[in-house]
Amino acid sequence: MGIPLHGYPAPEGKPVYGSDGRRIIYDENGKPCRTCNTLKNFRMATAKETTGEKTQSSHANKALAASAIAGVSATTDKELAPDGYPKDCPADVEELGRSTWTFLHTVAATYPESATEQQQKEMKAFLETFSKIYPCWFCAKGFRKYIKANEPKVMTQDEFGRWLCDAHNAVNKKLGKPHFDCNLWKKRWKDGWGDGKCD
Repeated sequence: MGIPLHGYPAPEGKPVYGSDGRRIIYDENGKPCRTCNTLKNFRMATAKETTGEKTQSSHANKALAASAIAGVSATTDKELAPDGYPKDCPADVEELGRSTWTFLHTVAATYPESATEQQQKEMKAFLETFSKIYPCWFCAKGFRKYIKANEPKVMTQDEFGRWLCDAHNAVNKKLGKPHFDCNLWKKRWKDGWGDGKCD
């Protein structure tokens, strides 16, 4: 039968939407998908966080206590990523997405200016495989659907970079994020902005 378009239904008594308004993605067993949800929504779905905000200091205090028992160093505010996500926790959908897009755009930035037939074949095979093994199964399904409707353009570096930028913009649109001008993809991912801040 396959995976439903919007994921599996929320189990009885579990939230359908997170505190940020996003639909919470559950797997076929009714468990929230860690890599398909934000950490906040994952905690909400697993009843580790209510709809109210928990402070970072509360998380830091718990980490200190747990690490004292385990005898390891704790995650402190200094060990948080810029967005406040603990650096030593499994990736949520936002952390995974940022890292993935950085990787993919950097692959495009180093792709040959004019790819051989073999390189084109390998890149298409990579994208096909990538769309099947991506840790967020819900996201992977969306990427496979995108690839089916928009065949990857891999003849040249510029063509591939723009195709990836368009794919990224399609995801941004779904998430209500701003559209990126794909004419600027090389400045963002390859050459830098020319103002010296990337040199």
